Amino acid sequence: MTDAAALPGQPRGAVVSGPATARTVNVLAPNPSAMTLDGTNTWIVAEPDSGLAVVIDPGPLDDVHLRAVIDAVERSGRRVGLTLLTHGHPDHAEGAGRFAELTGTKVRALDAALRLGDEGLGAGDVITTGGLELRVVPTPGHTADSLSFHLPADRAVLTGDTVLGRGTTVVAHPDGRLGDYLDTLRRLRSLTVDDGVHTVLPGHGPVLEDAQGAVEFYLAHRAHRLAQVETAVEAGHRTPSDVVAAVYADVDRSLWPAAELSVRAQLEYLTEHGLIQG
Repeated sequence: MTDAAALPGQPRGAVVSGPATARTVNVLAPNPSAMTLDGTNTWIVAEPDSGLAVVIDPGPLDDVHLRAVIDAVERSGRRVGLTLLTHGHPDHAEGAGRFAELTGTKVRALDAALRLGDEGLGAGDVITTGGLELRVVPTPGHTADSLSFHLPADRAVLTGDTVLGRGTTVVAHPDGRLGDYLDTLRRLRSLTVDDGVHTVLPGHGPVLEDAQGAVEFYLAHRAHRLAQVETAVEAGHRTPSDVVAAVYADVDRSLWPAAELSVRAQLEYLTEHGLIQG
């Protein structure tokens, strides 16, 4: 779910289905839009010699796409062993229930309302289906229930909407909070520095091979936007829509409603930190 232009130096072409790392394959959902970029990336993750695969974010409720994901798993000689969700937005999670019916799998998520089965997901959890080591990383900010999945063997992280392959993500106020999101970006930066993560497998857009560069850009972008919002308020732009018109004038107007969610989160953050008057 994007609210800005492409990251400098990152690919702008369409995402295609296929292998991304030794253990991951992307099946692109047919739901392109200004908010979803090329469409939702549904990720199949499996150990090379395993008969089981984990599917992350089945995507929208689209039987053709869901069956395409299953076909991709079966063509690799595997079956789906588990379904995971990065967060509950419909373009990632709406098809999860139907996918669970088709595959007979459980659905694990942070939000209990999205789970099918008894087990949720939380900090410190490690997914071991089919011999995988897939570490759960809480990454709130885009939404309160956002998670990422660290795949140490491929030095990769699957980020859902937290970091996109193109553009920057929405802080979806009021559920998303900017303070949480900034903490999340710092946590992801630590993964790139301390754990050697170099690849971002995003929920939308192309794979990023410079994870640290992408996270650093996101942090710089957020600081820049926050300063712009503070300046706009000081100049007399008081309502979120007025601030959007001043700060996001260079962004396509079709994205302004999403930008307004981020602006509301920024205004809340500035107020809480005493940088502007509420």
